Order: sequence, then structure tokens, then C-alpha cells
Amino acid sequence: MNELNVVVDAAKAAFERAITPADLENAKALFLGKSGRITELMKGLAALAVDEKKARGAAINLAKQAIEGALNSRRQALADIELQTQLQAEALDVTLPGRQRGPGGLHPVSLTLERIEAIFGSMGFSVAQGPEIETDWFNFTALNTPEDHPARSMHDTFYVEGGSATAPNLLRTHTSPMQIRHAVQHVKKHRATAAAGQSGDGLFSGSMPEIRVIAPGRTYRVDSDATHSPMFHQCEGLWIGENVSFKDLKYVFTDFCRTFFESDDLVLRFRPSFFPFTEPSAEIDIQFQSGPLSGRWLEVAGSGQVHPNVVSNMGLDPEKFIGFAFGMGPDRLTMLRYGVNDLRLFFDGDIRFLTQFQ
Repeated sequence: MNELNVVVDAAKAAFERAITPADLENAKALFLGKSGRITELMKGLAALAVDEKKARGAAINLAKQAIEGALNSRRQALADIELQTQLQAEALDVTLPGRQRGPGGLHPVSLTLERIEAIFGSMGFSVAQGPEIETDWFNFTALNTPEDHPARSMHDTFYVEGGSATAPNLLRTHTSPMQIRHAVQHVKKHRATAAAGQSGDGLFSGSMPEIRVIAPGRTYRVDSDATHSPMFHQCEGLWIGENVSFKDLKYVFTDFCRTFFESDDLVLRFRPSFFPFTEPSAEIDIQFQSGPLSGRWLEVAGSGQVHPNVVSNMGLDPEKFIGFAFGMGPDRLTMLRYGVNDLRLFFDGDIRFLTQFQ
């Protein structure tokens, strides 16, 4: 039995000398491995008598349990030492200020859209939203754009799957389709209550409230440079009534620009142009009287009196209803308001750039 005590003491001493888990496993092999001391003692039982074998085997098992207990204790001790070392290496200074997530903010273009909606809302304009995947009818045909118009070329427009060969679907190239969508819904709403005001061709000529709406949103064209992006924003405006003139257009848009840029001495110029959905048509330029852009004419919108064909496609009688429309780029207005000279900066996702506008 003294021999077994010596083996147990030797194992405990070997385990205590182990300073790493690998050292401990090597020491374990000397006593509990296939060629270890305990295994050799167990093999020697075969040469003993039955009674002696029973007593000797029980003693060896007790020695084995003692060695395993010492082994597990040392394993736990080494694990505790490793944990303490790791905790000391990764110690936190609780006196340091905490790291907080920075405050978020609206994108500069979103700030511009909110500003546009607020200004036109004060003039009695409602806001209309519509699908970004449009049909050929609403995007082109209903807006008096002929089939041979360059805008219908695949080099200028993103066509998508769906629709048919004669009526394809596309990513809308402007928010002008909302003119038709909103007006059609407006006419349907009031046609039932004004059945007496119908013309012979089915166009509505009864009495109804004026249509006064803006349609801000994303649009898409095959174009990309410092002042153009394949995805950009547009805000379409429409005012239809029985006595809405080009004079109203000039007053409304002039008031909007001066309010948006907070400049009463801002000068506007309506320059003759052509759009298939308006007649007459005009480009709208602005001129700042002070600041870095002083004296320069800058184009900000297209506009005009709504073409009679477009009024008819709204379901309205063009002999009775008249109005104006305009389309402007909120991205361009944002560039002018904040003095940014490259449109692509707004969509690169650079937090360093965007946080300037919070």
C-alpha cells in the first residue's frame, strides 16, 4: 500500500509543477495514460490469486480516484489563473465616460422635401404619392408624349419586366404621372355628385373644387455626372381650375422660391421653352442678388400651362378647365441652399458629409 501512496504523492507533485494545461496533460499521461503507472499496476493483477487480486484492485482504484481528484483540482486552478490573467489584461476603467451612439438626423434632401411640402402646404397644396414603377400610359402617353419621343428610348429610360410590348412598365422618369393619377381620382370623386355637368364626349365639365397638389418623390433616368444621378428626386406641382392662368404660376413659384431661399430680392426669369405636356412652356431661372452665386442665372424648374390633351386625359373638359404645372429638382435646390457643387455627395453614404446637415 505504501507503493500506492508513493504513486499518488508523485502524481500530485507532478500536477502541481504543471503551469500550463499542456504540461498538466503530459503529467496525466505518466500516471493515467495507456502506459502510465496506474495502468501498469492494473496489468499486474493478472498474476495474483483471486482473493489478493480483489483487495489489490480495490486499493489501486482508490489510488486512481485520488490521482483523478488531484488532476481535476489542478485543472480548475489553472483555469482560474487563466481567467484572472485575462480579466487583468482586459480590465475596464469604469471612470471613463461611456461611448454613446451619435444622434441621427434627416438626409439633406429629406430636409428640402419637408421644406417644400411645408411651403406649398401653406398655399393650400396637398401632397400626393404614387408608384415608382409606372406604366407607359401614365408616364408618357397621358402626358402627351408621342411614341417617337427620345425619352422613350431605352438609352434614356429604365424599362423593367412586366406589362406588355405595347404597354411596358418602367421606373418613372418624373413624378408628372401623379398629375394624371390624382386628377382622375379627383374627377371620379366628384363626377357622381355632379352628373348634370357632362359633355358629349364623356369629359367632366361640372362644378368641382380646384385641383391643387404637389407630388414629391424619387425618379430614375440613365444619367450620371456631377449634377445628375440615375436616381434623383423631383417635385411636380399642379393647379387646375376654371380660371387659373400663367400669372398664377408666376406668383406661386416666385413666392415659393423667395420663401425657400429666405431672400426677398431673389429674381425669377421665365424663359420660353418646350414640353409636350404644357403649352405654352417655360424654363424657370433664378438669380441671387448677393452671395457667391450673385448675378448668375440658375435653372431650377420647368413649367407651363397644362396642355389641353393632358387635361382631357385627366377626364376633364379642356374648354372649361385650365391650369398650370411645374417640375423642379429638390436635389438641385439642396445643392444651391447648402452650397454643394457635386450631386453625388448626397448619395455616397459618407457620414462625415451628411452629419454637417444635422
